[in-house]
Amino acid sequence: MVGTPRCGVRTAQRTVPIKSTQELTGRARISSFIALSTGPVTAFARSPTDEIRADAERLSHVILEMQRCFVLRLCKQLAPGNVSFPQFFLLAYLDRKEVLTMSEIAKKMGHTTAAASGLVARLENLRYVMRSAARDDRRKVMVCITAKGSALVQRIREEMVGNLMKVLNHLTPDEQKAWLHIYSKIYDYCQSK
Repeated sequence: MVGTPRCGVRTAQRTVPIKSTQELTGRARISSFIALSTGPVTAFARSPTDEIRADAERLSHVILEMQRCFVLRLCKQLAPGNVSFPQFFLLAYLDRKEVLTMSEIAKKMGHTTAAASGLVARLENLRYVMRSAARDDRRKVMVCITAKGSALVQRIREEMVGNLMKVLNHLTPDEQKAWLHIYSKIYDYCQSK
């Protein structure tokens, strides 16, 4: 047959046209798949799992870009104080708690107690935290943030709030509330792990 090529898949005797994505699903953004076998041709829409995976891939890209944007700013802010990201995250956590044991710090940071001890020692040398022995058990080391450490955390948080306010200004009030609601649910999930 001469002329415009037809879109389709040739089976044993005939060409079966491939329906457009919108015809298959009613949704333009979902692509369809064609399963070929020795039998008849079967066309099917993506499963909900495929859609979730595609959304998760898009979100992973968005999250990495957001982190890059915020981490670059955070890096510039932390550099003058010679504080690494893990050290800052520990300081921020200590700023919300009165005092933590080394084992609590190790658990929170996902480190061994020895690694947590090294992290705390560097912060102690910078005078951002203090270590002391527990009153009831001299072997138990307690760690608390100093006023200097709290001031650093507060300064960085204020900068982060300012940056987030710029982002929020690009959203409608309903989108702002939805973003907060979704991030709160994600935060609760992360805290349960």
